[in-house]
Amino acid sequence: MEAKKHWEQVYSTKSIDSISWHQAHAARSLHLIHETGLSVSASIIDVGGGASTLVDDLLGEGFSSLTVLDLSAAALSSARSRLGERAECVVWIEANITDVVLSAEAYDLWYDRACFHFLTTRKERKAYISKLQQAVKAGGYVIIASFAHDGPSQCSGLPVMCYSPEELHAEIGQTFTLLKQESEDHQTPSGTVQQFIYCFFQRVAVNRAD
Repeated sequence: MEAKKHWEQVYSTKSIDSISWHQAHAARSLHLIHETGLSVSASIIDVGGGASTLVDDLLGEGFSSLTVLDLSAAALSSARSRLGERAECVVWIEANITDVVLSAEAYDLWYDRACFHFLTTRKERKAYISKLQQAVKAGGYVIIASFAHDGPSQCSGLPVMCYSPEELHAEIGQTFTLLKQESEDHQTPSGTVQQFIYCFFQRVAVNRAD
């Protein structure tokens, strides 16, 4: 099944709080975002954010330049409905991250929880990394949470990739420094446990000649 059709079906047939990666609050993600030291005016994109509640908490903390990108219109619609009038403060992009057009050096922080590990072909991953390298500012940050090696081999009926921090860094590229890594045992709404790694990168600042 085509990826978009698959995710539209998932978000249209299941309640948001029953989907395996659902978190009432993305506490670890918020902690890592705070560790960047970015101001509330920083430009943040949540890649594959869908119906995640991270945007709710960021808005609640006063962040004012937020973008949520997802392949599924149903997921974005759910988030917008939940936020009500506050949804107008967010840029919503319905697109596949592998072929979306993003402005150069547009974001201070690129955040992705549970999107990258669904890219199982080298072509998809290269396209994703190309978008990331184009869109993140020099000195900007990247937080990616993906399945660890002891995590599941499938999620939501699809195969996934599993990574060590070193492998994820190799995918992202040496223009980014791995600042920190953390592990998380995520308990799904059904009670099973999924093993995640969180990797926190910073883009190497480039000194440009005058």
